[in-house]
Amino acid sequence: MARSPVFPPQAAKQQHPLSQHGDVRPDDYFWLRDDSRQSPEVLEYLRAENAYCMQTMAPLEQFQQALYDEMVARLPKKESSAPWVRNGYRYRQCFDENAEYSVWQRQPAECDGDDAWQTLLDCNQRVEGGAYYDLGALSVSPNNCLMAITEDRISRRQYQLHLKDLVNGTWLNDTITELSGSVVWANDSASFYYVKKHSVTLLPYQVWRHRVGDTTENDELVYQEEDNRFYVGIYKSRSTECVIIAVHSTTTSEAWILDANDSSAAPECFLKREAQHEYDLDHFQGKFWVRSNRDGKNFGLYTCSQAKRDDWDIVQVASNTVMVEDFTLFNHWLVIEERENGLTQLRLIDRTNGHQQRLEFDDPAWVVWTSNNHEPGSEWLRYVYTSMTRPQTVFEINMGTGERRLLKQQEVYGFESEHYQSDRIWIEARDGVHVPVSLVWRKDLFRTGQNPLLVYGYGAYGESIDADFSTTRLSLLDRGFVYAIAHVRGGGELGQSWYEDGKLSRKANTFNDFIDVCEALLARGIGDSNQLYAMGGSAGGLLVGAVANLRPELFRGVLAQVPFVDVVTSMLDESLPLTTGEYEEWGDPHIPEDYWAIKSWSPYDQVKRQAYPHMMVTTGLHDSQVQYWEPAKWVARLRELKTDQHLLLLWTDLETGHGGKSGRYQYYDTVALECAFLIGLAEKRLG
Repeated sequence: MARSPVFPPQAAKQQHPLSQHGDVRPDDYFWLRDDSRQSPEVLEYLRAENAYCMQTMAPLEQFQQALYDEMVARLPKKESSAPWVRNGYRYRQCFDENAEYSVWQRQPAECDGDDAWQTLLDCNQRVEGGAYYDLGALSVSPNNCLMAITEDRISRRQYQLHLKDLVNGTWLNDTITELSGSVVWANDSASFYYVKKHSVTLLPYQVWRHRVGDTTENDELVYQEEDNRFYVGIYKSRSTECVIIAVHSTTTSEAWILDANDSSAAPECFLKREAQHEYDLDHFQGKFWVRSNRDGKNFGLYTCSQAKRDDWDIVQVASNTVMVEDFTLFNHWLVIEERENGLTQLRLIDRTNGHQQRLEFDDPAWVVWTSNNHEPGSEWLRYVYTSMTRPQTVFEINMGTGERRLLKQQEVYGFESEHYQSDRIWIEARDGVHVPVSLVWRKDLFRTGQNPLLVYGYGAYGESIDADFSTTRLSLLDRGFVYAIAHVRGGGELGQSWYEDGKLSRKANTFNDFIDVCEALLARGIGDSNQLYAMGGSAGGLLVGAVANLRPELFRGVLAQVPFVDVVTSMLDESLPLTTGEYEEWGDPHIPEDYWAIKSWSPYDQVKRQAYPHMMVTTGLHDSQVQYWEPAKWVARLRELKTDQHLLLLWTDLETGHGGKSGRYQYYDTVALECAFLIGLAEKRLG
């Protein structure tokens, strides 16, 4: 391993053959795995890669700082959310001037003045000089006197729970560790429920009940999930009468109900799990409301009585073209969040007469969602709207009269929307399927066939990558980049079938879609064929890693953020977080046919002796989703086998995990580095 930052580090090779189904995979860089994250040898290598990255980027150091400065300059120095009302109090989240973390405040709902705000939590004080902080939950008891919070200080998504007395402002001794982020109060305000994570796999698998002031040794185990393909979560029903335990895998769901008024309640199964049946549950006005794919892949909405839980009435029929994604219940209204042709929609239904309407939007592509509607008796619906040329805007609309109020628009200093243009187009893939693509660019800088083109992709878990607004993207657009989102198969943009066509044995569709979109955009003159860049994070990092193996000559540069690239090895290791729960996503390589299928596209296994594009790979040492050693091993193998002189940079944040830095301003450190890399290549200041 070279120690000088002037030359690329060469990771030592240590023979470590991996055998499965009669197949031997040499993994000479397996030694880079260190579960303790304290190995001097491993840390030395990661630091050497960081030093080489910084040395390579040194000519752009001032430019990178300028990018950081302009990104930060777009933010307001002080900021406050649009306040919302819940259970007799008005709440808001604020950022003080130059503060990295938020402050949470409340005031009695009848007040309406800045001098009456009570500070519940100052996250800046909670950080205590640490490098990372994430607030998982802030939950106030039904009597408004106690507050439970969950905090992650390591970036492993393992939370600690603490309690605060809001009457006298003191922290109680109740502390619970190794949790998921959620906490739900029972209605007595003297007990609450939390979800425990497995100490090794980090799977959320147990629900416990804690009584305020009692020791954790006396906590009661309420539910334990024995199948490690399933994840456990908890939430309160709209009626506040039920605590619901949600148990789900990638393809199957089950819900258990606890009486929120009984502090010793035992859980009761609503509907036993059945393979391929997914459902979400709520309770309101004496009925259960069920979002289910029982009658169609894109889900329908149903109700049933507490007495006859197997006798469902149809509220919204399952459609072949419209995906029911979520719903919000009011006393007189039902709001359905749905998706059609890849775009989110809000459908308002008057429950007294059945009259329906959809809200109308003007942009070519957008995203809209409901937010902070905690009072079911309200006639006002609060929602957030954004597009690739419009910052996040909070509205509320009177569902009866149609009156609309603008409550808050995201402040972006120096941004003028009329300078930018977005579009939504469809690209025909090689098998005849049409793939939606969202685009944005700066009008005065666009030249047909001459702009650098950055294409982002994800394509996994049925997750939709929506056409939203990004302040950091402006730094690319203002330097001539066209930015495209390829809504490839494996995502959820076009419903459940779109997801299923990009998973398991059909995973290759995800990669082919991305390549076909890139080639079609270039053919249409939307970018310069010598200036095409690919970007993806996590499962999107898998995507760009795969296409870099398949079509390296197509791209000038690739940015892979926390990429999941060593798929076969990770999916064979059941001790890792996420592994067992994702067999239904990628396949189970313990099964021979799944093994060979995954190996055929796994980026680490398919690295070959060929020329690769310029590449920057980022990771976090404490990442619990994609372990740091996957991108580290991938870069080491690429260094060994690639035949070109193009840049290959690995940047490891030694203090954070999957989501990067947590501070409001610190977050832009890595973003500025990534943008400097892309712009440096486009302007030929690098490479």
